[in-house]
Amino acid sequence: MPGTVLLLAAAPLGRGRLVDAASVLPVLAAVPPAVLSGTDTANVVELADPLEPQAVLTRLRAAAAAPGPLTVYVTGQLQLDRRQRQPHLALARTTPSTVRYTALPWQWFREELRLRPAGATTLVLDLHADPESWQSLCAPGPPGAFPLDCGRDAAVYGRVAPPPARRAVAAPEYMKAVATILRSGRRPPEEELHRLALTRIAPESAGRDLLLARHGPLPGDPHAAVTAAVRSGRHADADALAARLEQAAGLAHGPGSEEALHWSEVRADLAMLAGDAARSCRSWLSVAAARLAAGQPADAPAVEAAVDRAHHQWGRIGDPVRARELGVVLAELRGRVPGRQEGALAHVRRQLRQLQTQP
Repeated sequence: MPGTVLLLAAAPLGRGRLVDAASVLPVLAAVPPAVLSGTDTANVVELADPLEPQAVLTRLRAAAAAPGPLTVYVTGQLQLDRRQRQPHLALARTTPSTVRYTALPWQWFREELRLRPAGATTLVLDLHADPESWQSLCAPGPPGAFPLDCGRDAAVYGRVAPPPARRAVAAPEYMKAVATILRSGRRPPEEELHRLALTRIAPESAGRDLLLARHGPLPGDPHAAVTAAVRSGRHADADALAARLEQAAGLAHGPGSEEALHWSEVRADLAMLAGDAARSCRSWLSVAAARLAAGQPADAPAVEAAVDRAHHQWGRIGDPVRARELGVVLAELRGRVPGRQEGALAHVRRQLRQLQTQP
């Protein structure tokens, strides 16, 4: 299932620049799109020092309308407009007197993301505030208020740094740390990624920054929400929500816990319902491997069921290349988990031999 990634780095040109936002883009661009998104494939849109707020809004609106998970990486600086005192993301032409006309109102993020399904949106932020914005962000707010609100269904992680020393241009250390971690090829859960990034930046910086960590109001009845998405044909949204629930369960109980594996199994079934036999097969193979790695015996009902379902979905894969790739894994797993159906391993091997003759 493809995801969408928006990379946005923005800061004024000239003396008003507080952070060299665009310097992080080459590091982020070196990360594979699937790792940036946490999905099998992803479409990436990059905006470096954009000039016009309406141009940014157009890209943001298109990204918000895309099905499946959306991850937005924002690096830049915050400024308040002088009339309404609302935070804006400064763009290339922004000056203190032109914020209302040349910067991106932060509320546009909230407005464009508010209709997205719960659990399908993540923002990763590395922002520097000018003195007025910093004072506003640090002022006491109403109970439960979250700075830089992006909507109740969006997860937000990152930091806002105070103004750098006079005439200094700061570096986006937090986002560079995120990019460096992701370049390893592994995308940890957002909470873990956030913690790892904070350990890489200077301790005195992390101590004075305003840290952002909001997980997003996963639905009260998650199974009903997933079912409703499937029934309305929103298969990508259903999988995105199940992925967030899988991640949350893994953080709370461990990645090999029954709670996390339950949602892994739900995602395997969702792939089947979406007609993606290859993804369903791969997911069931992963569930079986995770159960075995957790010490469950090969004849445990849950292990056998996972391998049987992977086998069934494998037989429905129409692409010979993907069938061969997954068939090798299935054959190895069938050697360990023969199941109750006689001749299952022999069937996989026979089918693999036939696939070898196909282009």
